[in-house]
Order: sequence, then C-alpha cells, then structure tokens
Amino acid sequence: MGSSAPQSIAILGAGITGLTAAHRLTQRGHRVRLFEQSSRVGGAIRSENTGGWLIEAGPNTIVTGEPALTALLAEIGLTGACVAASPAAKHRYIVRRGRPVAAPHSLASFLGSSLLSPAAKIRLLVELVSGRRVRTADLSLEEFTRSHFGQEIVNYALNPFVSGIYAGNPQKLSARYSFPKLWELEKAHGSLLRGLIATAKARRARGEPRPGIISFTQGLQMLPLALAARLPAGVLSLNARLEGLVPGARWNVIWHDGHAAQTETFDAVITALPAPALASLRVGPLAERPLAGLDTIDHPPVASLFLGFRREQVAHPLDGFGLLVPAVEHRSVLGVLFSSSLFPGRAPEGHVALTVMVGGAREPEVASLPPDRLLARIRPDLTELLGVTGEPVFSRHTLWPRAIPQYNLGYEHHLGAMAACERANPGLYIGGQARDGIALPACVAAGEALAARAVPV
Repeated sequence: MGSSAPQSIAILGAGITGLTAAHRLTQRGHRVRLFEQSSRVGGAIRSENTGGWLIEAGPNTIVTGEPALTALLAEIGLTGACVAASPAAKHRYIVRRGRPVAAPHSLASFLGSSLLSPAAKIRLLVELVSGRRVRTADLSLEEFTRSHFGQEIVNYALNPFVSGIYAGNPQKLSARYSFPKLWELEKAHGSLLRGLIATAKARRARGEPRPGIISFTQGLQMLPLALAARLPAGVLSLNARLEGLVPGARWNVIWHDGHAAQTETFDAVITALPAPALASLRVGPLAERPLAGLDTIDHPPVASLFLGFRREQVAHPLDGFGLLVPAVEHRSVLGVLFSSSLFPGRAPEGHVALTVMVGGAREPEVASLPPDRLLARIRPDLTELLGVTGEPVFSRHTLWPRAIPQYNLGYEHHLGAMAACERANPGLYIGGQARDGIALPACVAAGEALAARAVPV
C-alpha cells in the first residue's frame, strides 16, 4: 500500500504497541480507529497513586537504549517526566545458601564475590576465548547457557534472571527466540562475553550512553496516557468488542459498542493484540480462526504483592534494585523489587515499599492463592531474607492469570502461523508482544514497525 494519499487503518488493541502505531499513523495524516475491548488503555501497564504509595501492578521499569523509545518520549513530551533509577540502588541481590548476595558489577567485585565458586569464575573467564559454534537447530536457553558457562551459572545467574523477566523456565524457553540478541552474538563472535564487550565498544564509538533504567514521576502509566491524549478526537474506541474481520477490496471490521453491532470499512487492519485474543480472532465470511493455535502459547500466572512497611520493620538496607531467588533455593518468591529504593515517591516518608513477585512457570499454583494466604506463604521468605517483621501497613494485590507469553521451544511454529495469516490476508498486519518481544521498548518498536508496514513512508 502506498502513502501518496491518506489511508484508513483499523488498529486492534490499545496497549503500547497499538497506541504507538496509532500515534505514528495519525501524525502522518491517516485516518485511524483504535479499538480497545477494556475500559482503559495501556494493557498490562497500570499505575496507582494513593496515600503517598505509588504502585505498579504490571511492569515496574523501562530499560533505555532503544532509539524508537527515546525518540517517542521526546516527541510526546515525556522526557522531562523521566525518573532515572537511583544510583544508590546499584546492587542486584541473588539468594545463595539462604542469604542475599550482591551480584558482581565490576571485575574487582567479580573476583571477590561469594556468589560464584572459584571454578565457576574460571569457567566464565575461559568462555572469553571460546571459538565459533555451528547451531543447526534451536535449543533450550538453559542448554545454550550451560554450553558457554556451566551449570553453576545456569543455577545462580540465568535461572533468577529469567524468572525476573519472563517468570519462565529456562529448560523450556527457546534460546533463539526468547533472547535473540544472545543467539546473534554467539553466531557473530562465538564467545558471548566477547560479543557483549564488542557491543559495548561499538555503542561507545557511536557516542550512545549506556542503557539505564527509568520510570516516570507518576509511574509507567504516564506513557500510555500521554500517547492516548495526543490522539485526535474520535480515534480511540474503548469498550469495543471485536466480532470479526471480513477482507475484500477493503476490510470490514465488525464490532460491538455495548449497544449494537457496528461495521466500519478500512484500507488495512493492524492487530496489536495479546496471543489469547489473536487466537480467538475471527476472519472472513465464515468467521474462521486462522490463529487458533496461538492459544497453546504458555502464559503462566503471576501474582504481584506491593507491600508497604515502616522503615524500622525491614532490617535489610535495601540498597539495590531488588532480590532474585534461584529455583535451587526452594523459596516461594520469584523476586522482590525494592521499589522505594529504586525511584523516589514510591512510599511515604519513613516507609519503604517492596514489590514481591510470585508464581510464574516455577509455581503457577501459588500465584492463584487468595491475598491473605499468599502473604502468609511468602512471609517466611521476607523474614529470613530481608529481616521483615510485623504486618505491612499497606498492601495491594494483583493477579495476572495469563501473564507473560513464553517463547518456548517450538515457538517458530507460532511465528510461522502469524506470517502465514498475513500472507493469506493482504492488508492485515500482526505485531506486538506475541511476535516482537515482551519488553516495553520492544512493544514501542513493534508499533513503529507496524505503522511503517501498513503505510510505507
């Protein structure tokens, strides 16, 4: 489709991907209708500010460094609202032998760290001189990492790291699709460490700053709200239940506005929906579900407990980003974010805030416990690992029954199904978390790419 004349584009889903695509296309003068089934924008991004507590129910931070995100924040006037992670929160703690140990962040701290045994440290250094490898097939993230660094690194670095990002199981996650940058680094350099060093060197040569961690003064929800506020009147339709798509010379989108069924015609359709919604998407006069297979993508449940305490109730200095718990430590929590140490304004004066993540692929049944039983379940971990005493003075519980899509082994079949659906339905463009990566910057980049594909500049 050319861009010589304004086009009409339907966008399904007002998460970050859909909002970014809608913003970009309206900026270019195209007619856009953004359909959202729920009553709010932002998808999993949800911030709440009450009584001096700032709670994130979904993602808590954004990693900077992606050009598309940096440019978008400047464009929509959010750069001034960015809050960088506190330099005092430099430590990342990992539990080993029942106590938090700061992960090394420099060569000196690496050599002196008790997190890894001398043998594991030697194995890491030896990886620097490893040669090229020929991969003929995908393999699990655990097997991929073990082949470079050994089992101890899998247990005390990879496993907690993956729990913090995917809430997933590295034995099941695809090396190629869950962390494609590592896959490409191995292909180009052989050694992952050499590849990471070369990447950092190239970044410095381009004059780019190191990636950092940010939020916004009123939480991450400021991003979707800012994008929605810049859309022209009439673009965003909330509480819009999609009934089906009918392709032809143009696309008919059939949806329900809560009162009656509506039909609207567009030149193209962008879907920025999560996998379960894509699986139920009905296309064509026979209302077929070409992406029904996406319903088999694993989305383990994750519960988030935002807990507020008086400062004296927590013995740990909380001088870090947070705490991650490897599976081999047999604890109930996946990790704890030190929310009030990471960013200002997350807790009232004299108080601290902890965000505790539970469940995931490791213990999905625990995520669904009622809030009181969940708190009782994790209390021993908080007491033993962080020295927490007494009851929280504030709490907020969030359950995501189907949280993060797992890019498990065999994920290429789902990617192939989405590509085949596009080929069979010209004018349909599929993107977002189920296809382009789960991180928020990846969702922004996906929205920009979808806009460019739907109406090439």
